[in-house]
Amino acid sequence: MVSAPNNINFEYQFISNKGIISNKLRRDVPSILAVEAMLTIKINDEIYFQAELPILEFYKALFKWKENISKHHIPEFHYYTIEYDDYEDGAIISLLPFSNKARIKSIWAELDIDNVFELNYIVPQVCALEQKLRKDIEEYYGIDLKDFMKHIPYSLNRH
Repeated sequence: MVSAPNNINFEYQFISNKGIISNKLRRDVPSILAVEAMLTIKINDEIYFQAELPILEFYKALFKWKENISKHHIPEFHYYTIEYDDYEDGAIISLLPFSNKARIKSIWAELDIDNVFELNYIVPQVCALEQKLRKDIEEYYGIDLKDFMKHIPYSLNRH
């Protein structure tokens, strides 16, 4: 049996205007959460996930996940937001590694698709998303994310 190769594409568009946040507001949680972007995840060119997210909070979840990757361990990634509190069915976005593969899951998925990726493909894709997102957030909003990190809300688990 031959399976079609899975490819994934992450796209985002900032929704909040550039003046919504500045380095002076790095401790202001309501301002941090007001910075939103439309995040789209496409699997094999079909929209799997699309939603407006507090993008600094999503970025911090990616950053924390990436910090915990080691040569011998790829942790699960789960993104929760403090703006939504019904996580009975799971996280908004998850990356679930198993063996040498991983699966993307979302409680807000727009497609019911069996998406199994090779670990050596998906991990670099998600890491590249974190790097690109950081660069784009800093450039678009004119901020230094490292000054914001300890003030951005972050949840490991909502269960």
